[in-house]
Amino acid sequence: MKILLFILSFSISLDSISQQSYIDYVSPYHPVVGKSGMVVSQNNLSSDIGVEILNKGGNAVDAAVAVGFSLAITLPRAGNLGGGGFMLVYLKEKNEIFYIDYRSKSPLNSSIDKIFDLDGKTIKPENFTNDMFNKTRYGYKASAIPGTVAGLLEAHENFGKLPLEEVLAPAIRQARNGIKISYDLEKAIEDTHQLKKDPESLKIYFKDGAAIKENSIFKRPDLEKTFQLIVSEGKKGFYEGDIAKKMVESMNANGGLFTLEDFKNYEVEISEPIVASYRGNLVFTAGPPSGGGITLLTALNVLSFYDLNKYNSDSAITYHLISEALRRGHNNRSHFVGDPDYFDVPVTQLLSKERTMELAKSIDIKKASKSTVVKPLELIKESRDTTHFSIIDKDGNAVSNTYTLGYSFGSGVTIPDTGILMNNQMNNFAYRYGDKNIRGRSASTGNRFEPGKSPMSTMAPTMVFNEEGDLMLVTGSPGGSLIPAAILRVITGVVDFNLDIGQATMLPRVHKDWPTTGILYERTLNSDVVRIINKTIGHKMTPEHTMGSTQSIHIIDGINYGFADLRRPNASVSIQPN
Repeated sequence: MKILLFILSFSISLDSISQQSYIDYVSPYHPVVGKSGMVVSQNNLSSDIGVEILNKGGNAVDAAVAVGFSLAITLPRAGNLGGGGFMLVYLKEKNEIFYIDYRSKSPLNSSIDKIFDLDGKTIKPENFTNDMFNKTRYGYKASAIPGTVAGLLEAHENFGKLPLEEVLAPAIRQARNGIKISYDLEKAIEDTHQLKKDPESLKIYFKDGAAIKENSIFKRPDLEKTFQLIVSEGKKGFYEGDIAKKMVESMNANGGLFTLEDFKNYEVEISEPIVASYRGNLVFTAGPPSGGGITLLTALNVLSFYDLNKYNSDSAITYHLISEALRRGHNNRSHFVGDPDYFDVPVTQLLSKERTMELAKSIDIKKASKSTVVKPLELIKESRDTTHFSIIDKDGNAVSNTYTLGYSFGSGVTIPDTGILMNNQMNNFAYRYGDKNIRGRSASTGNRFEPGKSPMSTMAPTMVFNEEGDLMLVTGSPGGSLIPAAILRVITGVVDFNLDIGQATMLPRVHKDWPTTGILYERTLNSDVVRIINKTIGHKMTPEHTMGSTQSIHIIDGINYGFADLRRPNASVSIQPN
């Protein structure tokens, strides 16, 4: 009888194991799976346009250009023509990777005196007040020379396949026919006070004094006209033609500092990305003027001294080590990172084995460290309203792109008759350089203000290649200073804990800056873990809103697994038919 029961029990166990099939989902976060092209962006309509270009025979770069222009319509708080950003391009056939820097640049005509209306008076760095910085946050003096159009067109000219007219046709159609306003877009407009202060923005984004309503059709004939001009005249149409003239005229009429010389002299930089090895994988990301890339690679270098796989992905020790690594990454970017055309950024030293060992030695695995133990290498409030998209085509070429207006809807200024919403990137310089009372980035040597210079950014589009040299991950995120934390969590989730891209994306995130104290954490973090980190390890824990919005593609054995972060609405993965 006992033998019979055992056999019966054993057969039931086998039957239950055999039924633990596909429908027994391990996680509620399901990646989208495809064998051909894939586009992951912060708006479903723009993702679809990217796939439309792939279906026409375009490559990943063609799709990226189309998505970049489309997001100016569908996600106007961050998608843009009036901002700037960074792009990584991977060409599989040649096995080459390129870094395109199209960051905004300060006007050549700008100066501390002109920006802050000092009338020739000298001001000491320590005497800047918060109210003074509103001039770099809102209005016509807040904008730097936009690089987005030059960057996207430069990428297309060097790496695209389809004619520009064909690439921009879907975005032109979208501007002409309009999009349906989402709840999120209505509320974002409603919440952005600087839009109401600009007559052109008020006319576009409001009706009868209220934000345009959910489900109404939002047509953009102004952007359609601008897109058409770019198609017919290319980069010159934007930087030397009518558009540049309209921007300069509008600026001059409102106390801005742009000149036609600024636009004519704007150049995109194409170079190699910076790289570090992590657990045998090569991680490529944006170099200076990105400080986010330095932060990310520093944190990965530090974490390589610890076997995270010994701990759970959501253990207190894991979050402690990630936080301490991030703090050291932010220390590395807080002093000597800036525009490499103006400052000799010591990238090699910052990412060296010696510097990494120095940083790692200052970590106590059981206790929180003080900011004073993290020493600068011897030699600002950041906006979270950036956007990122990741693309791969059927041939394995890929793009990782992050671009920004700065704040949500940038400076709030729209250039009349163009539809171009302007950035507020003048806010990103270290105007308090020389103030010895400040230890943080607002007094950074590398990022001090100079005319014609690009401000440091935390944007860090990223690609990871496995030990065999194959592309395995394309990712990136908005989030200002929180960008490295978001990307780091995804990479460690995939590499250290062997999670799928959905699970890795939705792991709770933490952020620890330098020289500030404490850890910011997402409210989804387990309360017991929060208590242990706080009481036992000694970090002051502060709950925070969601951190970033990674848009990622994880490639395994030739299959693409895409996941659009759930932290922000309307993001989506679009795929080509297999």
